[in-house]
Amino acid sequence: MDDNKHVLRFYGRRKGKPLRTNRQDALEQVLPAIAIPPETKEPRNLFKTRPEKIWLEIGFGDGEHLLHQALENPDIGMIGCEPFINGIANLCVDIRENNVDNIRVWSDDARLLLPSIADGSIDRCFLLNSDPWPKTRHHKRRFVQKETLNEIHRILKPGAQFRMSSDHPALVSWQLEKTYFHDGFEWQATCANDWSDRPPDLPETRYQNKGLKQGRPTIFLDFAKK
Repeated sequence: MDDNKHVLRFYGRRKGKPLRTNRQDALEQVLPAIAIPPETKEPRNLFKTRPEKIWLEIGFGDGEHLLHQALENPDIGMIGCEPFINGIANLCVDIRENNVDNIRVWSDDARLLLPSIADGSIDRCFLLNSDPWPKTRHHKRRFVQKETLNEIHRILKPGAQFRMSSDHPALVSWQLEKTYFHDGFEWQATCANDWSDRPPDLPETRYQNKGLKQGRPTIFLDFAKK
């Protein structure tokens, strides 16, 4: 048990600046109703009306993409993983203001949730603009590793999409290599536009625009489970 905790040591931030009153209130009012219990197995059971499809976002930041997909796809159950409390609070504000009912949140390291999700129960998975951990000695902290890819592959349905994005070239190379040479995934790109152009179903986020203005265009990697 202790060894497993050591392997899953979390290195990112869990809290930033003190929350403003409206965000603190939203966090306290909304999160208890959408929080995912540790014993989760069948993700569709998390929702009042069991959706036919479940999409998972790992590391949703402020929730901009997660909220967009939930609003655009009200019949799909959205699961978001994010340990950063400020980002969760921001999402809770948006959920309350938009009266969204198809989002559920795991407010901890996604690696702690993945093993409890049933095989072949996820229809789509997103890992967008994750921490690049640029220093060589920190590469082991990057989310995409053999072990996490194995778990993502296990929970995805056959043919399900696994989408990644980053504006950090070294991380893009890392994600592409690790996933491309994993036996369970197939890269969907057929031309340069497939990774350089923002997919039509992906919103234009503040983070992506910031990187573009600073000369760091986002690269998009779409894989499918074999």
